[in-house]
This record gives sequence, structure tokens and C-alpha cells, in this order.
Amino acid sequence: MLQNDAFRALDRQECLRLLAKVPVGRVVYTRQALPAVLPVNFALDTDASVLLRTSPDSDLVHAIDGVVVAFEVDEFDAATRSGWSVVVTGPATVVTDPAEHERLSQAGPVSWMPLRHPVFVRIESEMVTGRELRGTRGTQ
Repeated sequence: MLQNDAFRALDRQECLRLLAKVPVGRVVYTRQALPAVLPVNFALDTDASVLLRTSPDSDLVHAIDGVVVAFEVDEFDAATRSGWSVVVTGPATVVTDPAEHERLSQAGPVSWMPLRHPVFVRIESEMVTGRELRGTRGTQ
């Protein structure tokens, strides 16, 4: 069997550190029984859950509230053929607690879209996995 030293799995702490570095990720969910992926900006909360700020009427909120979703972030460099990918999997829920909503209004993610009455969606980080590919420039 060929050993590949260029590839390695990342532990939870490394994954969370990398997750906190990037501003945009992708929510992976089911829409009308089909796979769907939506890029969104986000923030990582103190409990390592992923936070989204969005419209309460959005199709995303209706599709993911109360169901398990995946959330993926990555960073790659094509020139060096290196990078990493992290996936968080867990239930997504709309934050309904008024005190928590107020806290997130002050310290949570800021939507890149203008919103009148935003809601926050929390994706619990029940499972966090990641992998890193170290540069393999010039190899095939």
C-alpha cells in the first residue's frame, strides 16, 4: 500500500482553530429531497457552534431548522497543491431565547446582506472532522 505523507487528518482543536480563520463557509442540507449547498458568512460561538444571521423568512431557515446539516469551510492554494477542509455536522436550530438573541445581536455574526429583523441559526458541532493536504508541487 502506498503511504501518503502529504495527507493528514486534523483533530478537533485544529479544526476549530482553522474554522475560526475564515469568514465564509457552506451549509449542506436537503431541499425538496435533493442535496443543496449554500455559501454563507458565519461566526464561531464560544461553545464551538457555527452561527448564522439571516432572514426569518429565508428558504434556508425553513429547510434547516430542527434538522442535522453539514457545514464546510476550506482554504486551498492551487500553486502549491496544499490546503485544508473542515466539516461540522450537527443539528441546526433557530435561536429563540430572547437573552441569547440579544447576546448574539451584540457579539454574533454580521450578515453580509441587509436584514430588517434577523434571526440567528446555531449549528451544533456534534461531529467535527478535517483534513490537510500538504504541498505536492510537481508530483503526479
